[in-house]
Amino acid sequence: MPEQDSFAVLAGFDTPTICNALDLLRPGRQGVSFTTGRLVWARDDEPAMIGIAVTATVRADEPPVWDAAEGAARRLGYWRHLAASPRPALLVAQDVSVRRGFGGIWGDVNAGIHQGLGLRGVVTDGAVRDLPLLPPGFGLLAGIVTPSHGHGHVAGWGEPVDILGMRVAPGDIVHADRHGAVAFPPALLPDLPAAARRVQAKEALLLAAARDGATPESLAAAFAAAARI
Repeated sequence: MPEQDSFAVLAGFDTPTICNALDLLRPGRQGVSFTTGRLVWARDDEPAMIGIAVTATVRADEPPVWDAAEGAARRLGYWRHLAASPRPALLVAQDVSVRRGFGGIWGDVNAGIHQGLGLRGVVTDGAVRDLPLLPPGFGLLAGIVTPSHGHGHVAGWGEPVDILGMRVAPGDIVHADRHGAVAFPPALLPDLPAAARRVQAKEALLLAAARDGATPESLAAAFAAAARI
């Protein structure tokens, strides 16, 4: 399956199914990392998102240490980095504030800018705001909702980040929805759609047994049949 087709197919699965599928491909979860804390799915009407990770760090509890001219130059450099990133791109942004979530740069304007530069969405442990105004088609998974941007700014980009226990390096694949996010190496991408379908087939057998007058024996038979898939 071509890589772009794999991305399109995997966007149709929820993130728990992707995690289960990764367990089939990587028993013990070697090289697979996922969020282990509560996050906010900013738009309930948005489907799951998947993309190639572009990483950044953000901060809002203190103002930037550079002057306006350097700030403008850094902003342009950051936008150029986003524009040149592999597609489909998903930004993974770690909030490095001492008071994480103090302010949120992820509002309607900044989300619109990132969407305009070709990104599918953002996964962050920082704050989000402007929920009803976020652009359609742009996924946003965040740590907290806040009314203010505080001193929000992009502190850096292009380095590994950690989002509530999910360790992500640039170029990793990230899948996210209202449940959280999972990161995994690109080498697993080609086999993941088939693995996700296997998960669904296994679960369908177990659910059918549970709903059809379950007995210990019928459930044991269903688990045995699922193990053979």
